[in-house]
Amino acid sequence: MRTRDTRTGAVHEVMVTHSLHSGGYTWQPQVLVGTRPNGRRHKVDLVADDRDRNRYLISLKWQQSSGTAEQKVPFEVICLKDALQFHPGRFRRAYLVLGGEGWTLRDFYVGGGLQRYMNCTGVEIVTLERFVALANRGQL
Repeated sequence: MRTRDTRTGAVHEVMVTHSLHSGGYTWQPQVLVGTRPNGRRHKVDLVADDRDRNRYLISLKWQQSSGTAEQKVPFEVICLKDALQFHPGRFRRAYLVLGGEGWTLRDFYVGGGLQRYMNCTGVEIVTLERFVALANRGQL
């Protein structure tokens, strides 16, 4: 049985944190922000702070080849939305950053396709490239 290469997710995180640094943000990794709807602890990959003390939840998903990450996106949106509602005013927005070339539903997700099925207000699903551009310019 082949084992999965999990190093790609670490590379994804380094690219994101480098862009946050370039944009003047500070961040903390693996922050506990509450409980998921299934009762388990909810840790986000990163919480970033800008110069004006606005805070952002950042969840990273990497899909290098076909797999299950795509199926986890709607539940992650639910969890991020829940964290925003549970802590009103604590976080300005949440980002779900999709990296890698293995996504078949990436255009659907980043194009707002989930809005038809659920209220995603406050959670922005973006490509890695889009997030890096926003963070580099300090425009989260």
